[in-house]
Amino acid sequence: MENLNTLGMVHEFLRRSVVPGAFCIDATAGRGRDTALLCRLAGEGGRVLSFDIQEEAVRQTRALLEGEGLRAEVILDSHAHMERYAPEGRVDCVVFNLGRLPGGDPHIFTRAESSLAAIDAGLRLLRPGGVMAIALYYGKENGYEEKDAVLEHVKTLDDRRYSVLVCHWANRKNDPPLPIFIWKEG
Repeated sequence: MENLNTLGMVHEFLRRSVVPGAFCIDATAGRGRDTALLCRLAGEGGRVLSFDIQEEAVRQTRALLEGEGLRAEVILDSHAHMERYAPEGRVDCVVFNLGRLPGGDPHIFTRAESSLAAIDAGLRLLRPGGVMAIALYYGKENGYEEKDAVLEHVKTLDDRRYSVLVCHWANRKNDPPLPIFIWKEG
């Protein structure tokens, strides 16, 4: 595993789950690193959509992809609107980094209302056997409201349709981000 942290766990999960030709969504583009990874994993035959509400995040993601010779549809829109861009039941993988853009404006961050709507939209878009990975950052400026809402929400998902694994770091200090993995049953 690249790094024994939340992002490293999510990336390892993606490497094991995303195959060439996959249709993937990066619901929170940020600096574009997850989008680039999805592009490499899905390959030339795949399709990647990437969303962010911040123009700077969209710009940085596009620049990273161009610099690496990768392509994705990078969309300036809320992750809660992803169903406008993809057909239901056709997506192989959806990835979220909930919280704020590292190094960005600390007062701009994801919020429970739109994130829960986006998670539900992503689950509807997933094909049977599809996966979702969430890196849940919390604390500091964005507080705990979104974390608490997401953790409560994933508990309510129908266990006949979804398997949900929520991990926490037992010995890490200062609000370490939580990895959440969801499998849509086939």
